[in-house]
Amino acid sequence: MGQRDPVLVPEVSQHDVQVRQGFTGTELLLFGAVLDPAGRAGQDYDIVVVLKGPAEPIRLREKERFAGVWVNADSNDFRSVPSYFAVASSRPISDIVDDKTAAIYEFGTRYIQLSPSGSIDPQEQLRFALGLVDLKRRQGLYKEDFGGVQISEGVLYQARISLPSNVTTGTYSAETFAVTRGRVIASAVAEVEVRKVGFERFVEVSANEWGLAYGLIAVLISVLMGWGAGRLFARL
Repeated sequence: MGQRDPVLVPEVSQHDVQVRQGFTGTELLLFGAVLDPAGRAGQDYDIVVVLKGPAEPIRLREKERFAGVWVNADSNDFRSVPSYFAVASSRPISDIVDDKTAAIYEFGTRYIQLSPSGSIDPQEQLRFALGLVDLKRRQGLYKEDFGGVQISEGVLYQARISLPSNVTTGTYSAETFAVTRGRVIASAVAEVEVRKVGFERFVEVSANEWGLAYGLIAVLISVLMGWGAGRLFARL
């Protein structure tokens, strides 16, 4: 019988992240084990963990200064952009796999498959893609930690990835890859659900399911608050 590849057993410290009022972010611990069917320990494995948030379409606009005023110039649409993307690895990606393999498995922000739409010059497309990744990185939504995965005795691994307060709700996928000699030999996925609870959940559901009533109530509240403020200042 041929040699069997090892098996990954992944786990996440939190499968359910609840976003409440005053939510300041949280840290996820992604850990697990690499099980070798032959019972060998201490094999030369590298581990790469990729955490991705729900995909969403985005139109990216470029600002241009005209007559002293910033105005919208060129734009580009992307059909499928991860709302959150983080990668952690046991070593620099360039020391683990080649560029082709890294691009296939999205081992880094430069390899994210953004799915641009429409016809556009490849150089312009690359410029917008780099601008989008840079914007997400400055918002704390895209991050890389090459060296952030700790491996113990070639069997156990762990990595810590933080979620900022401005994360999008939905299902996040945490995919772990075991790599040896430049080849991905095992992979496994764990899921994390990020959801709003309490008053934030009520507002989100109201806006999505009863949009007209939500809008009318919001306008009514604004009018009443403006009227009340006017009466208050009139008495002062």
